[in-house]
Amino acid sequence: MSNKNPITECIETHLQGYLNDLKGTAPTNVYQMVLAVVEKPMLELVMRHAKQNQSLAAQYLGINRNTLHKKLVEHQLLK
Repeated sequence: MSNKNPITECIETHLQGYLNDLKGTAPTNVYQMVLAVVEKPMLELVMRHAKQNQSLAAQYLGINRNTLHKKLVEHQLLK
């Protein structure tokens, strides 16, 4: 049994699958791709947990409220 965090294992497994699927083609923008697929659902879940309170969500995330607001706009999560 691995001592790795389950989220880490999940990301590693799926990223390895992505790289394998490329069959030798050089990957591009992997960093941005991974951030986008992880960041948006994280923001959605934390915002729901904080009952859409951005100040509280920012506190939960350990980031500045303005940074959170910017990220919510980037991911089109503001209503």
